[in-house]
Amino acid sequence: MAKDHYANSAFAKKIVEQANEILGFRISDIMFDGSEEQLKQTNVTQPAIFLHSIIAFRSIDGAKPDMVAGHSLGEFTALVANGVLSFEDGLNLVSARARAMQKACDQEPGTMAAVLGLADEKVEEVCAAIDDIVVAANYNCPGQLVISGSQSGVEKACASLKEAGAKRALLLPVGGAFHSPLMKVAKEELIGAIEKASFYTPTCAVYQNIVAKAVMEPSEIKQNLIRQLTGPVKWTQSVQAMIADGATRFTEVGPGKVLQGLVQKINKEMVVDGVS
Repeated sequence: MAKDHYANSAFAKKIVEQANEILGFRISDIMFDGSEEQLKQTNVTQPAIFLHSIIAFRSIDGAKPDMVAGHSLGEFTALVANGVLSFEDGLNLVSARARAMQKACDQEPGTMAAVLGLADEKVEEVCAAIDDIVVAANYNCPGQLVISGSQSGVEKACASLKEAGAKRALLLPVGGAFHSPLMKVAKEELIGAIEKASFYTPTCAVYQNIVAKAVMEPSEIKQNLIRQLTGPVKWTQSVQAMIADGATRFTEVGPGKVLQGLVQKINKEMVVDGVS
């Protein structure tokens, strides 16, 4: 991850070494030469994706976005990209978030499942009828929604969703019930870290996961970031709001091309590209 950038960019070298110092371990060694198992460790995965995404964003000459958004963890990259957070504060918050989420997973085990081929409203209705903890967590694109909750709640919901006509309802290989009430412990822990960080006036609007609309007020951005841990990622709604406000081209920064595909499924007329 980001090894080519490190070899060819003075900026990339600078912030990678800065990240090693902030985190207290050489995350670069794992990113460049580590095993998949090492990369999957929670305290590594989230900071690594964040670091790679910031490097990718800064590699774009004269990058001045008109608006930004990020999917779950990506919201932190978006907030650095539009000047709300410094790189240092962003990395510290991502690291704190990863540790808090791991703690919540250990204390409140849960899981998630991908639901395909069913209207969002129907998925919400089915989840609401389950006598257990299960909620809509990621609104990825029309016909693709991820649910989250207790193991039994998600399993019950999957069975009911298949009966309701879902093409697929598949348990995901994740270690916890992200973006659900079971992340309450993580939310409480993250509040302290967020209160210590400096939030500045953004250079452009951020379309935050929890509200799916343009936000410019630092205090509101901060509260939405806290709410994001236990609330849903409204990606479909966020992209639709960005398009309604004039977006015609989306550039994904960071590893992978998943968001480019989701944007085109939300609106096939959009131009998409990416920098990794």
